[in-house]
Amino acid sequence: MPIKALVFDSGVGGFSIFQQIQQAVPGLESCYLMDNQLFPYGIQPDDVLIERIVSLCQRACAVEDIDIIVIACNTASTLALPALREVFDIPIVGVVPAIKTAAQHSKNRHIALLATPATIDRPYIDQLIEDHADDCTVERIGSSELVELAENYWFSQQLDTQALKNILLPWIGNESLDQIVLGCTHFPLLSEEISKLYPQVGLIDSGQAIARRICFILQQLGHDPKTLQVPSNQHSLLTTANIANKTAFLSACQRIAPYQSFNII
Repeated sequence: MPIKALVFDSGVGGFSIFQQIQQAVPGLESCYLMDNQLFPYGIQPDDVLIERIVSLCQRACAVEDIDIIVIACNTASTLALPALREVFDIPIVGVVPAIKTAAQHSKNRHIALLATPATIDRPYIDQLIEDHADDCTVERIGSSELVELAENYWFSQQLDTQALKNILLPWIGNESLDQIVLGCTHFPLLSEEISKLYPQVGLIDSGQAIARRICFILQQLGHDPKTLQVPSNQHSLLTTANIANKTAFLSACQRIAPYQSFNII
């Protein structure tokens, strides 16, 4: 019996998570829901986001037969997971910055968290650092501009390298820094370009951890991930507003999966 996941983000960053899920379970069907009408989430009020995220997921589940919800956005995960779990009785997976993994890999005990302003100073980040990196120096840089750069890069495959350098400038030349946590799902889209600036630094994101979690949940639901290795072509796209360059968007999406439908919710 087919099983389908709803993958939610404010923009295209969630594709970095879905890529990892698809590599682990290519037979999983999906619906990608993008709230581009309110993008970027990092500058929106918390109460507005919580209500909106719950409402949009409810609307998507009304038109799609969803078995798992993946909130592939750090800001949305930090805000809306409790509210979502009160409403839905299906598994819901959120994204947490991989501070624990970065600390485990750091030899110099000096790591950095690159995230959005809405994520960077939340109490749960303080708790993650206290729980998993209390012996590390942890730099924090919050940037909404980097989200925009990643979003534009997704569509055009062209990057303003100077703008990227300017955002990351505070870390350049710091020889002891050896791990960077990509604490926004948009940022893995720029991994190759960031690595060119920091060839000596490891880049850590949450994609593989989320993929492992999905495999575990599938087993709980009675689906052996090993039997879901034949690639599915049952994938759909939902957005909350028109896409300015629909052709470029659909072309970029087809790099991830063979999406069969595209609608505005």
